[in-house]
Amino acid sequence: MELLAPAGNLEKLFYAYTYGADAAYIGIKNFSLRARADNFSSEEYKDIKAVKGDGKLFGALNIFFQNSDIQKLEENIDYISQYPLDAFIISDLGILKLLQKRFPSIPLHLSTQANCINAESAKIYRDLGFSRIILGRETPLREISFIRKAVPDVELEVFVHGAMCLAYSGRCFLSSYMAGRSANQGDCSHSCRWNYRVLEEEKRPGEYYPVAEGENFTSILSSKDLCMIDYLKELNDTGVDSLKIEGRMKSLYYTSVITRAYRKAIDALESGASASSWKPYRDELEKVSHREFSTGFFFKPEDMNETTQKSYTREYMFLGTIGKQLDAQRYEIHVKNQIKTEEDSLEFIGPDIPFIRDSSVKLFDETNAPVRKADHGKYYTIQSSVPIKPGFIVRKKIHR
Repeated sequence: MELLAPAGNLEKLFYAYTYGADAAYIGIKNFSLRARADNFSSEEYKDIKAVKGDGKLFGALNIFFQNSDIQKLEENIDYISQYPLDAFIISDLGILKLLQKRFPSIPLHLSTQANCINAESAKIYRDLGFSRIILGRETPLREISFIRKAVPDVELEVFVHGAMCLAYSGRCFLSSYMAGRSANQGDCSHSCRWNYRVLEEEKRPGEYYPVAEGENFTSILSSKDLCMIDYLKELNDTGVDSLKIEGRMKSLYYTSVITRAYRKAIDALESGASASSWKPYRDELEKVSHREFSTGFFFKPEDMNETTQKSYTREYMFLGTIGKQLDAQRYEIHVKNQIKTEEDSLEFIGPDIPFIRDSSVKLFDETNAPVRKADHGKYYTIQSSVPIKPGFIVRKKIHR
């Protein structure tokens, strides 16, 4: 099974491949859901070619297009052609012929936004020219198996990790109504994650009644996060071709840790290795900011009826990344959040290292003078007493 990771910018793309992704998906600016991810524009396609290497790269053009959007796409089609893409991800059939005419050799993947959850729909999209269907998140395992047998000549992709949506694969107007930001144009404000108080009675201003779980109703509005890492065999048995991680707007720390865990689990499944070979990486999933985990719709729809009233679980802070090696012990460090050597015991993680801890690191500024803290946006180097490498990630445990 292919492992497909999110990349909201060039740095995240590098870490997606470095930490085990077979393929990555990016957004093309102005034409992609997750408009507030950095996405890609300008001349970044030149750098992408260098980072991509042998990995696969899919470009999302998956907004729902207004007439003016199609015109803009036509105007930018030559620019888009410079990206080293192995497929386009689209949901709006209005741009199908344009892409097929301009890029006859580039495969088309049907976005999950199209809500394909049955074999007959999959056949129609196949006949239109799609080589892969990204199934709606609402598709149970038994239905995936049915679609696989009924439509063997189309690839199937499923989301296995990340945020779930209140609406039917993102067709939601809550964000537009609450914040003036359209989810269907890639600008969702995630209004469903906000805290709500409801039912203020006219005679009792300021008294709010919470929405609670009951026999025939549920709390609103925040769904649990999806996590299927413990059920990869069941997914493999359905015949799916690609496992997709959600999260182009999330940090490179998220991309790296989640991608790495699924890489180790897939490799163990394919090699027949014991669970102990990848369990340390699975445990690391808990150290990335997330809501309560669930298995989504894969086993039974009722699992998604239980929304979460808990906020994000966040026990670690992402501090930065290790850059190029300068000498036997010294490396550049790209600081994302402030580091204090006297207060912080740092942990380093790598593609094949769950984590190693160091409480005696040394930091130096651009003049090579030792410093006690490092701030984002400035140049520093780091000396560690444990073995680290370029591409390692730096974090610390949050003490509350």
